[in-house]
Amino acid sequence: MLYNNKYMHHQHHHHECCHDDCLNMAHNHVHLSHDITCHQESIHSCGGDTHTTSKNEFDDPPDDPDRLSEKIKLTWKIKGMDCAHCAQQIENSLKALPNINQIKIVFSTEKLVVFVPQYNEKTIKLIENKVIELGYKPIFESSPEHSHHHDHSHSFDKKALIPLGVLSGLIVVSYILLLFNQTVGEYAFMVTAIVGLIPILKEAVVLTRSGTPFAIESLMSVSAIGALFIRAAEEATMVIFLFMIGEMLEGVATSKAKKGISSLAQLMPEETVIIIDGVRKTVASHRLKPDDIIEISSGGRLPADVILISEQANIDESALTGESIPVNYLSGDKVLAGSLVVDNTIQLKVVSEVGQNAVDRILQLIEDAEERKAPIERFIDKFSRYYTPAIALFALLVIIAPPLLFNADWYTWFYRGLTLLLIGCPCALVISTPAVITSALSNAAKQGVLIKGGASLEHIGSVKLVAFDKTGTLTEGKPQVTDVISQDIAKEQLLTLVAAIESGSHHSIAKAIVDYALQNQLNINEADNRKAIAGVGVQGEIDNQTFYIVSPSKVVTVSSPLKDEHTKIIEELENAGKTVVVAVTSQQLMGIIALQDVLRADAITTMNELNKLGVKTLMLTGDNARAAKAIASQLGMDYRAELLPADKLAEIEKMRISTSIAMVGDGINDSPAMKAATASIAMGSGTDVALEAADAALTKNSLLSLPKLIGLTRFASRNIKQNVTIALGIKLVFLITSLFGFTGLWLAVLADSGTTAIVTANALRVLKFKNKS
Repeated sequence: MLYNNKYMHHQHHHHECCHDDCLNMAHNHVHLSHDITCHQESIHSCGGDTHTTSKNEFDDPPDDPDRLSEKIKLTWKIKGMDCAHCAQQIENSLKALPNINQIKIVFSTEKLVVFVPQYNEKTIKLIENKVIELGYKPIFESSPEHSHHHDHSHSFDKKALIPLGVLSGLIVVSYILLLFNQTVGEYAFMVTAIVGLIPILKEAVVLTRSGTPFAIESLMSVSAIGALFIRAAEEATMVIFLFMIGEMLEGVATSKAKKGISSLAQLMPEETVIIIDGVRKTVASHRLKPDDIIEISSGGRLPADVILISEQANIDESALTGESIPVNYLSGDKVLAGSLVVDNTIQLKVVSEVGQNAVDRILQLIEDAEERKAPIERFIDKFSRYYTPAIALFALLVIIAPPLLFNADWYTWFYRGLTLLLIGCPCALVISTPAVITSALSNAAKQGVLIKGGASLEHIGSVKLVAFDKTGTLTEGKPQVTDVISQDIAKEQLLTLVAAIESGSHHSIAKAIVDYALQNQLNINEADNRKAIAGVGVQGEIDNQTFYIVSPSKVVTVSSPLKDEHTKIIEELENAGKTVVVAVTSQQLMGIIALQDVLRADAITTMNELNKLGVKTLMLTGDNARAAKAIASQLGMDYRAELLPADKLAEIEKMRISTSIAMVGDGINDSPAMKAATASIAMGSGTDVALEAADAALTKNSLLSLPKLIGLTRFASRNIKQNVTIALGIKLVFLITSLFGFTGLWLAVLADSGTTAIVTANALRVLKFKNKS
């Protein structure tokens, strides 16, 4: 079949309250009162574990503490901010301004976010003037709808070639003059060097005044002026020329890295056809609001998260999830913004607020992720702050110590000191990690995976063991009734009784029993006084008699022990991998109901792919040991059964002592165990995933994304190590060769700019990485 049928999967997204710990009937049949009041945002008890229900799937994702404060958020798009070092320069300059609470620079999307105590035009102007003074163009974004819908072009600005072209022409003229007249040629090179140096010197002065005295521009200026001072005009010119080429190459490479992020924003159409009272009207997409009815033709992209009104539609989600085969959606299904309509003109209802659709949230997560730096990135930032001043001081000592102490030649050691200054710029080192992380986040987003940041990426890349929640993660989370065994009453009576107590619950087991009763055309009236018994089950009254629905292991807490013949039947059912619940009064057994969940279609393939990566797998479940063994044997994995949430937490903490472990779950009920793991991964869609507990989210709700994620993060981690090794290794080599006079000024600047271009180009490999499997 050409299309994946979404109908088989869409129901799973709506059982926010169900989870393996709750579903486990053989250990704790406890869907309790929280199922009855699932959408009332109340506190619930589940298997002895207290938790809050999840938000509606269209609610906003949790904000960081800064956004929850009373600060005013001001946002600019910064044109010309083409490297992480540029972003650092802007941040350092703005820190000195008054009335600034916090500064956040997002290099990948060229954003400047400033938090201020109150909205003030004077403060805005002050910030913009400072940014302009640094040589960048700030574009103020006054409202949320402009946040991701402005021009996201990250192509290289060809105007940057003009100064390079002018300098190239002057160098050619200077060489020609040098051939005819040595003196005139030397003066021509001095003029050429000064012409090339002026813009660099201007920027160095601005940066120094702004609190960044050891920028590459400052080091370049000192080296070039020093070279002119010792009448090495030709080398001064070549140093400036090579520096400009290096900056250009860095800009080209960086613009390619940022295209991966900007391509997401470009998925959003500028205009959309809206239907008002039967009349079609074209409006700007950012003016759409929830409950608007829109019409999208074949080949058009969705401007917001929507609910399908038309009978069915084939949707291409490849730009968001990496899934190349179109998905068949049915009326009532939710579809994410940025998706492409494949065949028919369809009508849809908008459900997302302005700036809160799937694409906006992915971009926001990527932006927020840049603040969550990997440990190695934090180390490099700290190292670079001391590295450059230390090299500058060392260069000064190289210039003055040998001539003063050993009567060495001043010219020789002055020249070597100037060369060392050029080695002092940490640009390649500073950009080595963020360039990789930006590329990895972009690549992952295109494959339907959201990673929380550099630290999360590093953690996931180190994983040796993956622990899985069972229900809804390894299985579909939609159990079916397989056996109904009544005792002293008819099967229909047993089903009616249990369904009456379970009616209204959103728990998957409860819904399965109610649905089965309805399929058998039974009339169901809700039981009276339904309530939960913490850690045991649920009870209700019918005709003034109390009935209990519990797992077999909890029967003795509310009723008489089961007879041996009944225990034998239950064991047989559980050995077949089924989950069993029993209905009892305080005196006797009324009946036994068995249910069975089915494995996800991609579960076996995923386990095989993880095995190929050398990753061990483990299932943690609250289900009975026999049912857990049946599932685990199909998947070829180890398991731990009959676990309460606290037991899962203890298992994760115990295993983390000896190995790096990831926990995969729904990110809500599993949050204690997920937070205890080295890395946590949540299943869910792009708008309802609980990232507050997870390092990453599989937005396609597909397990196959997991080996892709681990493969990508491992590749990115290796790439970071390669970049750091390249940056430090080349610096070390040229530090030694410069000290002993084997390296000249022009080679030093070529090494610096070339290394920056190399590590950026190496980072681009992460952008194009695909798992071989």
